[in-house]
Amino acid sequence: MTGGLPAQPVVHEVNTRVWLREIAARTGRIAGLRDVPKDAWDEITPHGIDAVWLMGVWERSPEGRAIALRDRVLRGAFTRAVPDLHDEEIAGSPYCVRRYEVDASLGGAAGLAGARAELDRRGVGLLLDYVPNHVAPDNPWTWEHPEYFVRGTDDDARRDPAAYLTVAGNVLARGRDPFFPPWPDVVQLNAFAPELRTATADVLRRIGDMCDGVRCDMAMLLTNDVFERTWADHAGPRPQEEFWPEVVSGVRRRHPRMTFVAEAYWDLEWVLQQQGFDFCYDKRLYDRVLTESPESVRQHLLAAEDYQRRLVRFLENHDEPRAAHTMAPAKERAAAVLIATLPGATLWHEGQFTGRRTRLPVFLDRRPDEPADGELRAFHERLLAAVHRSGMRGGRWQLLDCDGWPDNASHRNLVASGWAGPAGRFVTVVNLSGAPAQGWVRLPWPELGATTWTLTGLLDGIRYTRDGDELTRHGLFVDLAPWGTHVLAIGPGGN
Repeated sequence: MTGGLPAQPVVHEVNTRVWLREIAARTGRIAGLRDVPKDAWDEITPHGIDAVWLMGVWERSPEGRAIALRDRVLRGAFTRAVPDLHDEEIAGSPYCVRRYEVDASLGGAAGLAGARAELDRRGVGLLLDYVPNHVAPDNPWTWEHPEYFVRGTDDDARRDPAAYLTVAGNVLARGRDPFFPPWPDVVQLNAFAPELRTATADVLRRIGDMCDGVRCDMAMLLTNDVFERTWADHAGPRPQEEFWPEVVSGVRRRHPRMTFVAEAYWDLEWVLQQQGFDFCYDKRLYDRVLTESPESVRQHLLAAEDYQRRLVRFLENHDEPRAAHTMAPAKERAAAVLIATLPGATLWHEGQFTGRRTRLPVFLDRRPDEPADGELRAFHERLLAAVHRSGMRGGRWQLLDCDGWPDNASHRNLVASGWAGPAGRFVTVVNLSGAPAQGWVRLPWPELGATTWTLTGLLDGIRYTRDGDELTRHGLFVDLAPWGTHVLAIGPGGN
């Protein structure tokens, strides 16, 4: 996969340290990335996965870890997740980076190179993290390059020690976003500083030598508008050029096909797409699927297809609660069918396929034992493989209308969409409700008329024969159980 990721990649996020710890427990020997057995790589790369995001490979900060160990709120979260946790199982935050060097405990650069080779043999790419907004207090930049940081005065440090710290005689601001107090374990980089932009591009070029793409943490914090709102007069004059176009263009001169993924919130996805990101988190869809109405989901999916192709759809990740915790099993499966068949990138989280319920703080090296749901894993593997084999996402996508009857409004709970392209025509219909739903799905292909068609369920193999004139005149009639789904390939011929 060293030539770049697919246009709409399916990504599997893996908590690297936790995963390696469990491999070591299973095999009885310490495991770095070069020691991972082939069956473990196979487990995280089921058919249909295009890239693995090895989350948390960089060297973590001893000083940041010490801060976390003293933080009562964090310690409470740790023990709620893992009640019998020991201090040595608290590694510190992977987003409190001391150096962008692969942690020695994971096998260093050679270990990561071995991991990439294993993935490449499977035709799977590699994503890594980058944290553009802040670094650890013991990152060498804090004393070698104080000009990279938002600076304060001695008075600031005395007046507000929660917001400023002194490193090598320089008062530096602690990292933050505009809506929360400062984070105690990180130091704020200055997105307006030309020297920092140059250094960021240099680090990302080196990271690009090791992987196929980066997931950029809290990427919207570095846009000029957000950064100015957060830091006002502390960061110096606002540059004419935005941070990301300058950085990304500098990286792509060496790595033209490197994929940039933005963790993005506050409806800034389109802005970040325009500034050079290939994909941005679709947090709005996540929220709507989880807590809002089917109509809210439909309205979200009315956005232009080109925009949607550059979004990352997900039902969980390390920042969100586990899907098995937030959704009943039937709803979770319906939601999985929905996001797997939409345009854009798709992000799955290791443990999601087997129904893990504990959201693990990223500081920890160990998670609690939880029984694996074999049926749920089989469902997800069947879903990913079916969508991948069908080739549907190589075509053009569109949201489809659903009609009902005056005395039956249940069609409003249906979300339907279609793909048409070289691989054929495909229809997905999802009942996003806990009640039965019926309706007519309007198909946008008038050429279906005057012949008979077979509709084959890609997940269950069930075949339906339908008259083309009926499909074009009335649409496709569906009658779905609560949280029911159809993923149908439309092919010629009857039984």
